Amino acid sequence: MAYVVADPCIKCKYTDCVEVCPVNCFYEGANFLVIHPDECIDCGACEPVCPTKAIFPETELPEQWKEYKALNADLSTKWPNIAEKRTALPEAEEFKSKDGKRSLLDPAPGS
Repeated sequence: MAYVVADPCIKCKYTDCVEVCPVNCFYEGANFLVIHPDECIDCGACEPVCPTKAIFPETELPEQWKEYKALNADLSTKWPNIAEKRTALPEAEEFKSKDGKRSLLDPAPGS
């Protein structure tokens, strides 16, 4: 079982999770992070440090965000790996509590 990054991360991209991940299984898009399901060791270190509460064990992923399991698997093979904490997006605080951000997900790779 792996962890999954869901909707609350979009347009925020806090990287506290990246900093605590022992296996560097996070991948970075322009405005979202994903977890590679085959690299995640299910340690759970990332979940409690996520400021937006966007990370879930795949078995506990809320129904409205089920598509994020496949999105994480797909985008983690296309985006660059991120292994160090970076500054959140400038609009992170504004979008931190917003719901329904799926249409705002930018499929472009991060930097």
